[in-house]
Amino acid sequence: MKAIRYNEFGGPEVLRYEEVPDPEPGPVDVVVDVVAAALNRLDVVQRNGWFTMPGFALPHIAGMDVAGVVSEVGAEVDGIAIGDRVVVDPSLAGVDNRSGLGGRGDLYGELGIIGATADGGYAERCLVPASHVYPMPPAMAMDTAATFPTCYLTAAHALFEVGGLAAGETVMIHAAGSGVSVAAIQLATNAGAVVLATAGTDEKCEQARGLGAAHALNNRTGDVAAWARELTDGAGVNMVFDHVGSALFGPSLFALGIGGRLVNCGNSSGDEAVIPSLGYLFHSGIKILGSDPYRPEEFGPVWNTFCEGEFTAAVDSVFDLADAANAQIKMLASDFFGKIILKP
Repeated sequence: MKAIRYNEFGGPEVLRYEEVPDPEPGPVDVVVDVVAAALNRLDVVQRNGWFTMPGFALPHIAGMDVAGVVSEVGAEVDGIAIGDRVVVDPSLAGVDNRSGLGGRGDLYGELGIIGATADGGYAERCLVPASHVYPMPPAMAMDTAATFPTCYLTAAHALFEVGGLAAGETVMIHAAGSGVSVAAIQLATNAGAVVLATAGTDEKCEQARGLGAAHALNNRTGDVAAWARELTDGAGVNMVFDHVGSALFGPSLFALGIGGRLVNCGNSSGDEAVIPSLGYLFHSGIKILGSDPYRPEEFGPVWNTFCEGEFTAAVDSVFDLADAANAQIKMLASDFFGKIILKP
């Protein structure tokens, strides 16, 4: 099969469109013919060698978000047939040891992830444990399904399992143009929360309002904390959903009201953050919460919510698989809103 693979760290030039061996399913695995695969920032970060997940090894085929058609079924697989249209749960937590991808489920150690530590969707075919594929609604487009896995599960776990977001609460969501924030805006709105979104351009702010954000602010020209206070009559927001890290950490803390929660699930602007006032932190009962990996049992319910609700896929652009280097260049420049899709 054809795939985009790299054998060394570096810029987009290390990506090679080449022939690689077809995946071979174990007894409880399936092979999925990839129809659409969405990019994530981790694809670029690992390719550059800036950061790699525990268990990562070269050569590597990226691509955590996969939608496609089952083309092979392991001998012991029940309930899944060749020709089924499916979306893939990329986390390898909870995988049967009989799988070719088993034994990689350490949530706090070397957690296996399709497209991050195991070969993923930048290819014509992808090996997947049968327990980790979910049927798609007949009318759903493959591109739509490919926007779901990493972003929606990351957002749902952070907002609800870790942060405890409830209907009627107010949540500030940064980097509204990113895939995970597109998901978070819609999930929070769907749950009855009031969303304050921030982004780096006025255009992205307008798009965030179109997804359900009640208010949106350009965080490069506006005062995030003062804006949050103004919109909440001085009370501050109940939660900040943050995967930006360094750049907005201080303002995020001051945007929170009494007992507020800052839930962090990323560090796209840097790995170090400064708490500008410990006094405000402890006096106001502020909680800083790290969002850990989602559990296997979370995927199905969130997928059902996505399938049954009125969610916008927010596909920014589509590239041929062979043109993956230019797709990653676009991602690194933050020149997108939603998800960038690759198609073999």
